[in-house]
Amino acid sequence: MPGMVLFGRRWAIASDDLVFPGFFELFLRVLWWIGILTLYVMHRGKLDCAGGVLLSSYLIVLIVLLAVVICTVLAIVCVSMKGTICNPGPRKSMSKLLYIRLALFLPEMVWASLGAAWVADGVQCDRTVVSGIIATVVVSWIIIAATVVTIIIVFDPLGGKTVPYSSAGPGHLDSHESSQLLNGLKTAATSVWETRIKLLCCCVGKDDHTRNAFSSTAELFSTYFSDTDLVPSDIAAGLALLHQQQDSISSNQELEEVTSHSSGHSQEAELDAELENCHHYMQFAAAAYGWPLYIYRNPFTGLCKIGGDCCRSRTTEYELVGGDQANCHFGSILHTTGLQYRDFIHISFHDKVYELPFLVALDHRKECVVVAVRGTMSLQDILTDLSAESESLHLDTDLQDCVAHKGISQAARYIYRRLVNDGILSQAFSIAPEYQLVVVGHSLGAGAAALLAIMLRSSYPQVRAYAFSPPRGLLSKSLYEYSKDFIVSLVLGKDVIPRLSVTNLEDLKKRILRVIAHCNKPKYKILLQGCWYELFGGSPSNFPTELDGGDQGHLTQPLLGEQSLLTHWSPAYSFSSDSPLDSPTKYPPLYPPGRIIHLEEEGASGRFGCCSAAQYRARWAHEAEFSRILIGPKMLTDHMPDILMRALDTVVTNRAACLSCPGHGVSSVDVA
Repeated sequence: MPGMVLFGRRWAIASDDLVFPGFFELFLRVLWWIGILTLYVMHRGKLDCAGGVLLSSYLIVLIVLLAVVICTVLAIVCVSMKGTICNPGPRKSMSKLLYIRLALFLPEMVWASLGAAWVADGVQCDRTVVSGIIATVVVSWIIIAATVVTIIIVFDPLGGKTVPYSSAGPGHLDSHESSQLLNGLKTAATSVWETRIKLLCCCVGKDDHTRNAFSSTAELFSTYFSDTDLVPSDIAAGLALLHQQQDSISSNQELEEVTSHSSGHSQEAELDAELENCHHYMQFAAAAYGWPLYIYRNPFTGLCKIGGDCCRSRTTEYELVGGDQANCHFGSILHTTGLQYRDFIHISFHDKVYELPFLVALDHRKECVVVAVRGTMSLQDILTDLSAESESLHLDTDLQDCVAHKGISQAARYIYRRLVNDGILSQAFSIAPEYQLVVVGHSLGAGAAALLAIMLRSSYPQVRAYAFSPPRGLLSKSLYEYSKDFIVSLVLGKDVIPRLSVTNLEDLKKRILRVIAHCNKPKYKILLQGCWYELFGGSPSNFPTELDGGDQGHLTQPLLGEQSLLTHWSPAYSFSSDSPLDSPTKYPPLYPPGRIIHLEEEGASGRFGCCSAAQYRARWAHEAEFSRILIGPKMLTDHMPDILMRALDTVVTNRAACLSCPGHGVSSVDVA
């Protein structure tokens, strides 16, 4: 922090990022230097051949040149280890050292070229000597090529535009000039991000929905990243510190807890009933993913079980749209749900931006028509996820402020048109008119299922929805309250998606800025200790993250640590408030759907949950518990549908076997 300025532009690397790359280069250079020195000392007597003088000169100069490079790299490493993230003062000589290091590449390239030319002339010397010199030439060019690749990676396309503002204070420009410059920078940043996204998703297509999604995603990224001067390693260090700080606070809170507030018997009975429903309908949400999830869950037997279905000709008892010519998806759906061919009304594997695959089936066990929406599984789905601005919903209700996540609401509207306008639901209820409508989904599919249930409720008042690991940034406050009557969400552990929204991301950015601004450790120590903590655990109290009073004197800018991380002095950033940041109008605070059942892990099961089976307890939770992103090794794995299914199996089995156990499954939060 901040990004280094070289050749008049900012780069996506900081002056304290060179410790690990420098050590790696030192290791290679020293080994190389020792090898060349050994080659010269042991075989210099064999260089009295034709062309040997040139080769001897080549080795001597290379030994001297490498010694100079090693000393320069050692100085870079030593300087990079000084200071802290927000105190780059001790590293002010870094730019000069880097200029010297880069200047040394010129003689390296020249000498590597001369060595290649001399060896190519076919000198008549000892074969061992010639082979060793060829190896040194090859290594020289490999290091030069690696340096060029590194420069390309750390190149910031916006670096030339951000440098003038990186050191500017709030009063550096008048408001009109500042506004114009910032608007121009934002436009440039959006253009850069859109180009990156188009290159990454070059195979997605170029229809209107896709172009709209590209623009929405680029604007989201440029809005989020444009007002800070963080490099990627700063974010990694901040996340490591936040995890330790978060665990320290959690352990203190657990020590202070003396009693738990028990819910009534009626809520416990309702929780048991809804858990059983979740356990049942999660099979449909998983089935919507098709054969990839089925094979992943059953790596040894899955392919054998659905292999016969892949080769079977399709029946005409259900309607299939796109994507499953081999019947593999449908075979996995049959095995996951346990239904028959005749129980399916419609299956769609059509997948585009804002258009999700889904299936419609008759569930005779629960006497329901089930609509299951698939979660994120393609680049198109990711673009739907990232279209995070809000849009208004036009519903047949008296609710005010009916706003939802744009990409997910567009996907829900697409499925709504297919179900209603194409007569799919009418066909299903003509077969089973007494059945109830249930909409389910996981992740992106959970958000679409919740919005779809809201859209269908005026026509189907008894509709129910089960949203598994839904995104937090989905519904406005009024829609969230409205959805509690007919939607149940299920969240596992520290799953990041039910805590993910633009508002929460802004809050996470603010916490990262604060924790790294107040940290008294150099970045390389933070990253090393963070890796150790993530892999092997330990006491978070052993990793202090806040400055002690006596340490503040070592800072050159002790009071400007946070401010110096802000490139453009964002008006949305508050230094004193502990609440999440106010989002722009396009990104208002949004909430998860319905009432929430939280499956909390009890005890420890290994850092990544792979060493032993985790134990969970279920309870009703309030949405406020998911108003902040939690950092941890399981924040991503807890979102996986197979992990959620295993946890749900465990909870339902345990509660069924121990209904009379005191304190088992007690809810500590009542949902109003």
